[in-house]
Amino acid sequence: MHKLFLRNTRRLLVLVFALMALKVSGQPAPWFTDGKFGLFLHWGLYSQTAGDWDGHPTKGGEHFMLYERIPVKTYAKIADQFNPTGFDADRWAQMARDAGMKYIVITAKHHDGFAMYNSAVSDYNIVKRTPWGRDPMKDLEVACKKYGLKLCFYYSLGRDWENPDVPTNWPVKAGRSNTWDYPDEDAKDLNKYVENKVKPQLRELLTQYGPIGIIWFDTPELITKKQSQEIKDLIHSIQPDCIINSRIGNGLGDYSVVEQSLVSTARKNWEACITMSENWGYNRHDTKWKSPELLVRNLIEVVSKGGNLLLNVGPKGDGTWPVESQENLHTIGSWMKTNGEAIYGTTVWRSGKQTAQDVQADKKVAEKEKADMKDAINDATPKEIVPDYRFTQKGKSVYLFVRSPSTATIDIPELAKSGLDIKSLALLGSSSKVKWIQGKDALQLSLPTVKEQEIPIYVYKIEAK
Repeated sequence: MHKLFLRNTRRLLVLVFALMALKVSGQPAPWFTDGKFGLFLHWGLYSQTAGDWDGHPTKGGEHFMLYERIPVKTYAKIADQFNPTGFDADRWAQMARDAGMKYIVITAKHHDGFAMYNSAVSDYNIVKRTPWGRDPMKDLEVACKKYGLKLCFYYSLGRDWENPDVPTNWPVKAGRSNTWDYPDEDAKDLNKYVENKVKPQLRELLTQYGPIGIIWFDTPELITKKQSQEIKDLIHSIQPDCIINSRIGNGLGDYSVVEQSLVSTARKNWEACITMSENWGYNRHDTKWKSPELLVRNLIEVVSKGGNLLLNVGPKGDGTWPVESQENLHTIGSWMKTNGEAIYGTTVWRSGKQTAQDVQADKKVAEKEKADMKDAINDATPKEIVPDYRFTQKGKSVYLFVRSPSTATIDIPELAKSGLDIKSLALLGSSSKVKWIQGKDALQLSLPTVKEQEIPIYVYKIEAK
């Protein structure tokens, strides 16, 4: 009996380790690939200053500590005024859920090195240094569980302006280092920083707040392949199901990230992160807000090409959100309630083809991503709203998105040339019969006439015979 117990135990352990090995093979979990839509939150000491410093508008957005070359001791004094009494984790999570989002990624530690949670590793954190003295991540853990959202943490990996041992090499040697407090770049010991701050803080984040969906790294800079692998192993030793983005560095992430731009052709396992305005963190001078229509166009563009959209909100220093952010999310949420089935759990439609123009556009995006590690204000997303259409697919259903139409009818050549034998074609959210004619060269579709449609993007569900 004892031998049988040991044998069965060994088999169980082998199975457990085999499942863990499958998880770390570089494939994101189904909740991520099916969820499609997440909320990015950039919140830190930079939110308190709201785009001003020393009597003038700051340079560099939430990176202004670097651009203004502010000493750590001076920058740290911002924490004395950081008292976000308007913070309401339940409200934050509810707004994300109501917008149709499935996960939240929040800045646990940005480039300034300030931890937005209760860290025993360094007292340079929101609990120890601010009059508020609370850990917002604890409240977010509860709120995310209540509203069915995955809680995920952003962590600045290769930049930390509070720590004396973090060298950088972009765009030149020491280009993103704190050289005014720590001028000797060659004396900096990156491994000391990784061992004494990065790994212990990641352990805290993975053990203090329940299941974590993603560790969302930023700016690997000079992190070595050995360090990336050790960090990945550490994460999965604590939470095997946690996903890791590509910015862990050295090709070891589960999915790739495209920042502030879109791609022209379909990809596997990727996510686009974009802002609603110009900045990631709250900035009172930032007035260039995207419309809900443009943001939904971005969502469709990303999902139709096999990706997820991580849409950013920069909360204010008092813990409230800009009115424009709330209004955008409310309008997007209304559209998603009607049309979400064409977003969640979908894949790229099989007949999607790559044109020569698409190839050239993708090459330009890839070259830009390779040559240009992203900086603070870098929005390269399209701002034009033009009539067009996109597709997604779920099982045997094909979804057609007609975006911002300017005519009463539209011709869809793909629906004639794909070989799809159409049985029915219905407009989501409407019981009215759709008028369409299947021609040899195109399907002609009559569009609805809706006055004052806030987001004029119509979604049709196509069923094959």
